Parts: sequence; C-alpha cells; structure tokens
Amino acid sequence: MLTREQVIISLAPGISIANITERLGGNVRVVRVMPNTPALLGEGMTGVSYDAASYTEEEKEEIKSIFTSCGRMELVEERLMDAVGCVSGCSPAYVYMFIEALADSGVKYGLPRNTAYAMAAQTVLGSAKMVLETGKHPGQLKDDVCSPGGTTIAGVSAWRSSASEMRLSRLRTQVMRKPRR
Repeated sequence: MLTREQVIISLAPGISIANITERLGGNVRVVRVMPNTPALLGEGMTGVSYDAASYTEEEKEEIKSIFTSCGRMELVEERLMDAVGCVSGCSPAYVYMFIEALADSGVKYGLPRNTAYAMAAQTVLGSAKMVLETGKHPGQLKDDVCSPGGTTIAGVSAWRSSASEMRLSRLRTQVMRKPRR
C-alpha cells in the first residue's frame, strides 16, 4: 500500500498529477517528469513538476539531484508539462532527423557518410552550446553566421520559404493535441 511518505515519479506524458493521485487512492505525492533520451549520456533535459508545499527542502534537493544527474532540469508549472514534451521530450527525434538531413546533403556532394554524420552532429552540438553558453538569442547567433549575399543567408531564405517551418509547426501542434488525461 502506498503512503504519503513515498513519492511517485511519473514519466507518463499527458497524465496529470491529479489523475495519478486519484488513481492511486488520493493519499500520495506525485512528481511529474518529462526527460529525453540524451539523459542516457548525462546530457538530457528534464522538465519537472510537483506541488512544492508537499515536500521538504531535503526532498526537493533529492528530486533535483536525481534529475540533474542525467543532465539539466527545469522546474515548471504542471500546466506547462505538455509544452515540455513538445520542446524537449520529443525533440531529440527531430534533431536526429535534422542531423540525418544535413549529412545527406554532404553525402550528395561527395562526403563519406560517417564523415558527414560526424560533421553534422558536432555542428548541432556546438550550436546548442553556443545558445546555452553565450546567452545570445538563437536569432542573433544565426545572424552572426549569415553574411550579406552569402551562402548561409541563401540557405536560411530557402528554409523559410519552404515547407520546413510549416512542418515544424505541424509537429508541435500534433504533440500538443495528444489527448490529456
């Protein structure tokens, strides 16, 4: 039998703390989390939500310790947990698709597949670190790479005029439409 001293950690997307609490008899404490697969390498991003009033400072530190041990953690309001799933929970799949597309373009122009994957993956990793460590807005970092009339701005323009941004918008919409329970 579950007691109030125990803490239930839920990784179930779309299922609210209230729903879990009710299903478990009402006298439980629930921490709702949404990690992502890079947590396997200690580079994950985990969204965490819980009723802070139900936990001691020591318990809050333990929760933080658990999830920062596999990357970064952001404490968010529960109403934002579906957005967390959209931004970080599902996004590794999209990033992998982007890396694959970048590598495919390199292979198309003669790079060996392994070299293209290594270059694309390192570029994504380095770009992510630029966002996290410089404090600059991603749009500014993009502009820093684009020179007037250059190849990068031509590619940015093609991206923006293509269906790519529409596809990203549809992806986000589908993730957010997933039934909540």
